[in-house]
Amino acid sequence: MAERYSSFTPGGTGWLLQRITAAFLVVVLAFHFFQLHFVNHAADITFAGTQARMENVGYFLTMVLFLIAGTFHGVNGVYNALVNQGLKGTQKKVVLAVLVIASVALIVQGIYVAMAMAGVVIV
Repeated sequence: MAERYSSFTPGGTGWLLQRITAAFLVVVLAFHFFQLHFVNHAADITFAGTQARMENVGYFLTMVLFLIAGTFHGVNGVYNALVNQGLKGTQKKVVLAVLVIASVALIVQGIYVAMAMAGVVIV
């Protein structure tokens, strides 16, 4: 029988956040799919239409939370997969630092783009 190992502490914060973001992503992906395939057909999506949707506070916040949850979920999953493969010591710290910096950069850039599309900041 194969040994089962997970770097997630069952019931720990990382474990819980991974599950919460997964559930949130499923719901938001369903909303996103419905929005882009039934409300606005994919062929009819335009930059102007996207800007108009981003001006809606609820849509804007949903997309920003989608960005944050997706980034956390993906990066946390990759990090824990690497830890499960035996990443240790200095390499573990370096990988964590690089992933955190990349995540923060992605989130900052994504929020900036969302704000620009909503007309909150001028590019």
